[in-house]
Amino acid sequence: MTGKTEGVRKLWDRYKYAALVVLIGAGLLLWPSGKGGTETTLRQQSSTEETRDIQAEMEDILGTMIGVGQVKVMLTVDSDGERQLAQDTELTYSGSVESPEDYSRRSETVLTDGDGDGTVVTRTLYPTYRGALVVCQGGDRADVRLAVTEAVASLTGLSADRITVAKWQ
Repeated sequence: MTGKTEGVRKLWDRYKYAALVVLIGAGLLLWPSGKGGTETTLRQQSSTEETRDIQAEMEDILGTMIGVGQVKVMLTVDSDGERQLAQDTELTYSGSVESPEDYSRRSETVLTDGDGDGTVVTRTLYPTYRGALVVCQGGDRADVRLAVTEAVASLTGLSADRITVAKWQ
């Protein structure tokens, strides 16, 4: 029995620091971050509001087309859009340029003094849609279905097989 305990003790003495590092790493991964969840929630809310705005605008536009009548639009989102903000990055290093001994990098989001949200957007990726459902009063007429399908396809980038036009009750 003492042989087993002695073997375990030798293993513990040899690998205790590695086990400690693994435990600390696992603890840090499981530690809740106060900022990340809120940021994701805000991004999802913003995306949902943007989709609702697009749907409402599409309803207004499609409702003015001949033969459509009352209309409701539902878009399903495949991937959310994204805005990339301008960053001011500073890289500092010590030692020679060919082989620096130490370096650090610091980035800040570029802000403007003007109106708006104060950030400089360098690139905007719009959401991609999975499908669209349009319910309208003229949805039983082939010419109206074709016109609505073409309009939705041009506004969303969806192919015609991902757009359904149905008759309003």
